[in-house]
Amino acid sequence: MEGCLSELFSKEEILESDMRVAIMSELIEARHEQGISQKKLEELSGVSQPVIARMETGKTSPQLDTVLKVLASLGKILAVVRLEQGKS
Repeated sequence: MEGCLSELFSKEEILESDMRVAIMSELIEARHEQGISQKKLEELSGVSQPVIARMETGKTSPQLDTVLKVLASLGKILAVVRLEQGKS
């Protein structure tokens, strides 16, 4: 499967997709761990529940400020770290 993906997408596109999935997975996990519904997260973050749902299902690529609002409401921050050398 990975071989097929590398034929269709560049390494950068695959990495970007992996990062989006990782961020949204952390967001969903934090929301579930805290027992917060999407509706409650809407109240806490100011981001509408339908937007949160589309973010979580990958149906939209949200703006950075939207992601930061939602993460902050969950007591999380977005960290920038160096990619490991040799990692594709």
